[in-house]
Amino acid sequence: MEMPRNRVSDSTVEAPSTFALKSLIKPQLRMNTCTKVFLRKKAISGGRISLYLDFYPAIRNPHTNRMSRRETLGIYIYASPKNERERQFNASMEEKAEAIRCRRFEQLLNEKFDFLDKEKQRMDFLAYFKTKCKEKYQKWDCVYRHFDIYCKGKCRFCDLTVDFCKGFRTYLLSAKRQRNNGKGRNIAHNSAAGYWSTFRALLKMAYQEKYLRENVNDFLEKIEWKEVKKEYLTLAEVKTLVATPCKHPVLKQATLFSCMTGLRISDILQLSWEHIQLGQDGGYMIRIRTEKTEEEANLPISDETLALCGERSEGLIFKGLQRHMVNYPLKEWLKSAGITRRVTFHSMRHSFATLLAANGVDILTISKMLTHRSVKNTQIYAKVVDERKREAANVISLK
Repeated sequence: MEMPRNRVSDSTVEAPSTFALKSLIKPQLRMNTCTKVFLRKKAISGGRISLYLDFYPAIRNPHTNRMSRRETLGIYIYASPKNERERQFNASMEEKAEAIRCRRFEQLLNEKFDFLDKEKQRMDFLAYFKTKCKEKYQKWDCVYRHFDIYCKGKCRFCDLTVDFCKGFRTYLLSAKRQRNNGKGRNIAHNSAAGYWSTFRALLKMAYQEKYLRENVNDFLEKIEWKEVKKEYLTLAEVKTLVATPCKHPVLKQATLFSCMTGLRISDILQLSWEHIQLGQDGGYMIRIRTEKTEEEANLPISDETLALCGERSEGLIFKGLQRHMVNYPLKEWLKSAGITRRVTFHSMRHSFATLLAANGVDILTISKMLTHRSVKNTQIYAKVVDERKREAANVISLK
């Protein structure tokens, strides 16, 4: 008996053509194709040739976050070698450049397919940290010095384990201040919280730039900030400062300017006349990118505030102002004005915000004037005003 055969539908199913298969496969291949790295030469002045790498397609530069096709190697050879020594030099330099090209291609391959790049893991994390400090503000240098002490001057990316980073957190909570060779008081709790936050931001950068295999931050707890009393000047004290001479006139100008604008010392030091512009409403304003938060800000200023800048010229507004002036010279000037409590230059920023809040300016506007990223950071000034209201309520007594 003949077994029944499996019947196939009358409609014939054709196998996809070779062209159709290629059209399906090619996009996938293109998507998985690694960037090619070529060693190129470019004639420059002085009878030299510059060697550089050419990437196709372009890659993202981790330092500028921009797409780029070129990487200068800083290697130069003779365009027309005249003797055997120069020819040997050229051959040696080209051999080294080719080794770098191979290494770059290997790095791109590792990143593309998520292989562990052992070379990156062995790179100097402290050198990377120092480079980032140059792009940031002063606090980053403080964090770098503390981390340098913690790791005893030696740390590679592969050393940044969760336990190692937790150890730095513990170190910060009991670390000594850098002044007086680390023999003074411990750093304040909120300073430790700020330093730890900066360090975690650095770890995030290293992860995004693929120096770290995993985001260590996911396993690190932040240091909670403690609410502290913010020192500020009353309007009467500010007026006293206006009437009190200062050995450093530029320090007096900058301090009063901070009282009137709330700008940090880091922004005042870099403030130039090009930042002072005429607004559409006919008044002057400060257009600046703040150094700490990197926020673009348009801050209106009064004519009285503008007068503190002096006569308009070119370059920096507060010429001759040095960061060290906000320490002992400021303290001496405040003392001569009868202000003996612990007031710093940053207290002028607090004074600006507190005076605005006391005069009925809403918290959202104050937050914008202070270039805060969140209104939560500004709420403290509302609390200060509420405390003053309570004090005022208790002034009148029938007893």
